[in-house]
Amino acid sequence: MKSLRVHGPGEPKDVLRVEEVDRPEPGEGQVLVRVRSAAVNFPDALLCRGTYQIKPDPPFTPGVELCGEVVQAGPGASAPAEGTRVLGTASLPDGAFAEYALMPADAVFPAPDALTDDEAASLFIGYQTGWFALHRRAALQPGETVLVHAAAGGVGSAAVQLAKAAGARVIGVVGGPDKARVAAELGADVVVDRRSQDFVEVVKAETAGRGADVVFDPVGGDSFARSTKCIAFEGRIVIIGFASGTIPEQALNHVLIKNYSLLGLHWGLYQRRAPELIPQAHDHLTELAGKGLVKPLVSERVGFDGLAAGVQRLADGATVGRLVFAPSA
Repeated sequence: MKSLRVHGPGEPKDVLRVEEVDRPEPGEGQVLVRVRSAAVNFPDALLCRGTYQIKPDPPFTPGVELCGEVVQAGPGASAPAEGTRVLGTASLPDGAFAEYALMPADAVFPAPDALTDDEAASLFIGYQTGWFALHRRAALQPGETVLVHAAAGGVGSAAVQLAKAAGARVIGVVGGPDKARVAAELGADVVVDRRSQDFVEVVKAETAGRGADVVFDPVGGDSFARSTKCIAFEGRIVIIGFASGTIPEQALNHVLIKNYSLLGLHWGLYQRRAPELIPQAHDHLTELAGKGLVKPLVSERVGFDGLAAGVQRLADGATVGRLVFAPSA
């Protein structure tokens, strides 16, 4: 089969190579699937660079999220019938950037009928992250104001749709007019282009000085620091990640003075500590997809020849919505 593999760390455009390899065999608790579509995530770029927390021995195939078709269950694995369309996470080192991939049996979920392969491939990690951040960690209530950073990105776009579906008012922060248009199309009530506007002033103006009840922050750095200037009384800042490359340090006296909460969200930890919550969230997301309230924004589809450059664009912050890989493209 064809696969994109990494033999050593580097930039995605330099280290992802198309190769012919043997089809993997499912081991204990694994399921072999034929890849229909794979969403590209920031961790895929980090895997190429060798800076992700998980470091597979090279050569390996990245691709952590996919929609596939069940081919075969490994020993001790419970899986849907052969040919069933499923979604979930891949088992490294046999990731989704290939014609076939392995998945942990406990990370295989039915793909919603309402979504295409590309959309279904993009539903799991980003939307699960958004769901847990907004509902389990921030306890979002209808009518509250949510400030979403990187609102046109993969995780941010999911947060915009999920917050709107929950009855919240959304202020999305983006970088550039093209991304501003995308955030507006996703449903953000107010869009702020950080390159030409101060989101702190916009949030204060849009909330009559109260501030945002919830901040969804996958960026960190200055975005986090300035968010503390427009967080509401008893507001919640959910820290998703640090795409800016800068991990902020917060003076805790400021948290106390303004009575707001700092909440961390490492979605992957739920897979180990509270795995029963993952299928519950998937059921909610499937219901929302069926009602048309969430629909992953797939902005670009690439095949084997275009994937390395696509992962590089995502790593460089030059993509909007979701970039997906399809072996047939």
